[in-house]
Amino acid sequence: MLSAAVWLTLKLALTTTLILMVTGIPLAWKLSTMRSRLRPVIEALVGLPLVLPPTVLGFYLLLAFSPNNPPGQLWLSMTGSTLAFSFSGLVVASVLYSLPFVVQPLQRSFEQLDHGLLEAAAMLGACRLDRFMTIVLPNTQRALLLAACMGFAHTVGEFGVVLMIGGNIPGETQVLSIALFDAVETQQFETAHTIAGGLLAFAMALLVVLYSIDRRGNQR
Repeated sequence: MLSAAVWLTLKLALTTTLILMVTGIPLAWKLSTMRSRLRPVIEALVGLPLVLPPTVLGFYLLLAFSPNNPPGQLWLSMTGSTLAFSFSGLVVASVLYSLPFVVQPLQRSFEQLDHGLLEAAAMLGACRLDRFMTIVLPNTQRALLLAACMGFAHTVGEFGVVLMIGGNIPGETQVLSIALFDAVETQQFETAHTIAGGLLAFAMALLVVLYSIDRRGNQR
């Protein structure tokens, strides 16, 4: 059962991180270049999971995923299954909950980029996509790595949202944080120590790597 929770956690974190990078990079770039009055509103929406209790987000997502509401109805008509208490529902919830951990560091990095390089490339005839792929991304590699690691780590550590959306279904929605909670509830303290120790070691190792990368980048 523990191996299934490990695999499910890794699968959820990898899937969520991939989606976050694909969607978060263009969103962060758009926010970094936006001059609209709507920018603070969009930034607040993106950053809302940072201050919102995860159970609040989980509650409203649970309502949205219901077959009685349009998002849930659409998913049910397309797949024949419900989003609530499913792996797909966990992915949607995890993407929304971890979004600021990917978008915000990328946005800050994009804002610090020397836009003179982009202007010079534009004068040489480079299109927007070419400038983004050959100038923006190569010059923000450290931020991209940090954002991906933060999104992955935050997804691994999620509890409230995944519990609200996925419940505790072994092999389907029972990730490591839920398995730890279940082990404590059933007084399986040896299993709980194993899970907690593994998550602690993972978190510590990842933070050491992140701080090392950040320090090396600041010394350049």
